[in-house]
Amino acid sequence: MNTSAVDVRPRTIEVHITTDELEVMLADGRRLSVPLAWFPKLLHATAAQRDHFEILGDGEGIHWPEIDEDLSTAGLLAGQRAPALQMPQAS
Repeated sequence: MNTSAVDVRPRTIEVHITTDELEVMLADGRRLSVPLAWFPKLLHATAAQRDHFEILGDGEGIHWPEIDEDLSTAGLLAGQRAPALQMPQAS
């Protein structure tokens, strides 16, 4: 039997960001939409900062250099949220 290996890793090919949601288009045709509230750095970033992103490698993640945020495509599919931001305590 002759079989060829199939790459089943999810890959991001497009990213769209609204005021409320992060939309990710995957190479296999799926569209994933998650609330920005899951990612406080993105939620609190300016529209210009949100729009300045890079798709990493072969689509395995997304990077926002101005706010130092990285999201993996696999993590998004797994429903992983970013940890809550810790605000400094007033002294």
